[in-house]
Amino acid sequence: MVFQKSIQLPLFSRGFHLITDHVLSELPKVSGIVQVFIQHTSASLTINENADPTVRMDFETFFNNLVLEDNPSFLHTYEGPDDMTSHIKSSLLGSSVSFPIKNGAPNWGIWQGVYLCEHRNTPRRRNLFITVIGE
Repeated sequence: MVFQKSIQLPLFSRGFHLITDHVLSELPKVSGIVQVFIQHTSASLTINENADPTVRMDFETFFNNLVLEDNPSFLHTYEGPDDMTSHIKSSLLGSSVSFPIKNGAPNWGIWQGVYLCEHRNTPRRRNLFITVIGE
């Protein structure tokens, strides 16, 4: 069985946001593998700590220090100083996550959740494409 669905997330500001509930609410009650793909090049997805919000704040701080917006070497700044930096951060984190499910529930560690990593300064609606391969 293959299940596929597109969803649009609500607006999220720059930062790392838990979107676990948005994803899980769309899953069929099957067992198998879920892949969540973000259809954008300036935002990304990751799975990480879902309990302490300071983890998400630290992720934002780390990536902002790693990829500085005021770097004069970047040429691709057509949409502003966050243009190229957003693409780099997205490439470092990745455009998809996958995880096992059993009877429609994630089979992951106790402190894990799905993050939307919004790298743009201006909030944007992001589209996800969810694929479940299962029985």
